[in-house]
Amino acid sequence: MKLYGVTGWKNSGKTGLMERLVAEITARGFSVSTVKHAHHSFDVDQKGRDSYRHREAGAREVLLSSRNRVALMTELRGEEEPTLEALLQRLAPVDLVLIEGYKRDRHPKIEAHRAETGQPLIAPEDETIRAVASNTRPDVDRPLFDLDDTAAIADFILREVGL
Repeated sequence: MKLYGVTGWKNSGKTGLMERLVAEITARGFSVSTVKHAHHSFDVDQKGRDSYRHREAGAREVLLSSRNRVALMTELRGEEEPTLEALLQRLAPVDLVLIEGYKRDRHPKIEAHRAETGQPLIAPEDETIRAVASNTRPDVDRPLFDLDDTAAIADFILREVGL
C-alpha cells in the first residue's frame, strides 16, 4: 500500500484537506483508506449500547458488524498505544492510505498551514514534509499549494506515490 500523510498544527485545515483528498482521489477510481491520530481520549461507541456494555464488562476487542459496515474497537487497558506501522497492518489492502497527524513518523507528508493559527511551519525542520498547502504564501523550499486547490494537491500526492 502507498502511504501519504497530511500534517500540521491544530486548526490548520488537516481534516478538511483529508476529506477533500479522499473525495477527489476516490472519484479518480483509486481505493483509499485513512488513519487519524487523536491526541485525546475518544469514544466511537455510545453509552448503553450493547457494544459499549461489552467493553465496559471488560472485553478487549468488540467487533460490531452489519450489512453496511464493520467496526473493531480495541480497549488498550493500560497497554502502549500501537505504532502507526502496527495499525497499518490491520488495514485491508487499498491503493492509498492517507494519514492525518503522526507528525513524528517518517512517511512522506504534506503540511496544511493556516496563518491564523499563529504557528510556524513545520516543514523547515522536517524533511518528510514534501510540500506545503497554505492559505498564504509562506517562504518555503518545497512545492507550495493553495490549501483549497484539492485537485493540484491530489495530483502531487498521486505522482509522489506512483499512482
